[in-house]
Amino acid sequence: MKISRWMVVAGALAVVTAVALAGSIGVAKAPAAAKAKYAVALVSDVAGFNDNGFNKAQLAGLNQAKSKLGIAAFPIVSHQESDYQSNYNTAIKSDHAKLIIAAGFLLAGTVGKYAHAYPHTKFAITDDPVNDPALKFNNKVQSNVEGITYATQEGGCLVGVLAAEMAKSKGTKTIGVVGGYEIPPVDAYIAGYKYCATKAVPGTKILVQYALSFDDPSKCSPVADNEINQGAQVIFQVAGSCGDGALTEAATRGKWGVGVDADEYNVAPGHILTSALKQTGVGVYDTIQGAVGGKFKGGKNLVFNLKNKGVGVGKMSPKVLSSWKTLMNKYKSQIIAGTLKPPAACKNNKC
Repeated sequence: MKISRWMVVAGALAVVTAVALAGSIGVAKAPAAAKAKYAVALVSDVAGFNDNGFNKAQLAGLNQAKSKLGIAAFPIVSHQESDYQSNYNTAIKSDHAKLIIAAGFLLAGTVGKYAHAYPHTKFAITDDPVNDPALKFNNKVQSNVEGITYATQEGGCLVGVLAAEMAKSKGTKTIGVVGGYEIPPVDAYIAGYKYCATKAVPGTKILVQYALSFDDPSKCSPVADNEINQGAQVIFQVAGSCGDGALTEAATRGKWGVGVDADEYNVAPGHILTSALKQTGVGVYDTIQGAVGGKFKGGKNLVFNLKNKGVGVGKMSPKVLSSWKTLMNKYKSQIIAGTLKPPAACKNNKC
């Protein structure tokens, strides 16, 4: 079933009228005295900053900027979707942030509204391009919003090669994916995974199901179990900390797991094939560095890919054969050279 952002993000991100927006957001007032430091706020999604990588790495990027660039850093945790608006009020009115970074795609509706209401504040969002309709105003890209984007289909491609080869070595051609929600940042990983798995091992069958969660491992575990019952030898989790339930389920069943975003080699020791990496901490740091240095790319996207090492592959199991690595690295070189282009989305279930 197709899950839209508006189904995922509850009433907090519903469309509001201009009058209601003005009443809830108000008009920004400049601090009485100039701030000594450049203030930056980072607003998490509902997984918080204690997940295994996506938000946690962004917090590390914020803290690195605090240490190296001397900024005033304000990490703000969202426990539920309804916290997004109040957290942005805090960032603007209490913390006087000059730059506010949203930690993920699900905050786009909030970012779009506040960017319009506060044109002199800079906004950035991880995992979402500026042409997302939720970030626009009157169907136009807003000049104070910057997208922090990742070519995750490239990392998905590389782990897809290893997953397909591992399944083949087990005498089958079935692998699985446990996604959080059916949204573009998740599906880009899956599209690359499917594309290169079937390219490396023709005839590979890829099972894809969604747990409808990013933070509850108990919801991902049965999804992985279902795919394993259908013959999947490898489970690629694309569901944040929820996906750790899929990895541990795969290990319990004697199968292989593939981590996401951060290196999850130690989540299920001995049963992690590798991980598809997304350097979200680098994205946050580079965004802050650009803003502090007067090079904020409002209305445009930062793009992190294999070429600039913004995505990649984590630690690999010693069970990964050298021939599989050779093929994976061949695909990697072709992607960097531009001769192989994994898709960021599948059309009609074809990638």
